Amino acid sequence: MADHQEASVTLPSDPASVSAARNYVINVLSEWGLPGDAEVADTVRLIVSELATNAVQHTFGQSPTFTVDVELERDEQLRIGVTDSHPRFPKRLPAAVQQDNGRGMVIIRWLTAECGGRLSVNATAEGGKTVWIALPWTAPVQS
Repeated sequence: MADHQEASVTLPSDPASVSAARNYVINVLSEWGLPGDAEVADTVRLIVSELATNAVQHTFGQSPTFTVDVELERDEQLRIGVTDSHPRFPKRLPAAVQQDNGRGMVIIRWLTAECGGRLSVNATAEGGKTVWIALPWTAPVQS
């Protein structure tokens, strides 16, 4: 079993890239031993969709691409990060705000916590940001 595995893809900041990001991550995780029908696979699909959508919609044309990083560390923790070049960090909206969108980070935070994971946001050296989720890994690792 590998102590550390990683994969990465950079996609254009275009709505079509959301499904490409989701499919990429699920294919990588399948190669690493996560069955596509595992309950956590559905959670990962939704989280990646929300993170990629945020990278496309909320960078206001200032990030022509976004990068999805997938890391599996020591057979115990899965990390997925989405990096864009827009400097503004996601904002948490108050629960009382009524609107049709803007709930992506709430959904991501809730799903991550429900799986026993955590969410973090880090600035990049280039002035953008990476939104990371870390989840416990429960599937056997394929080498």
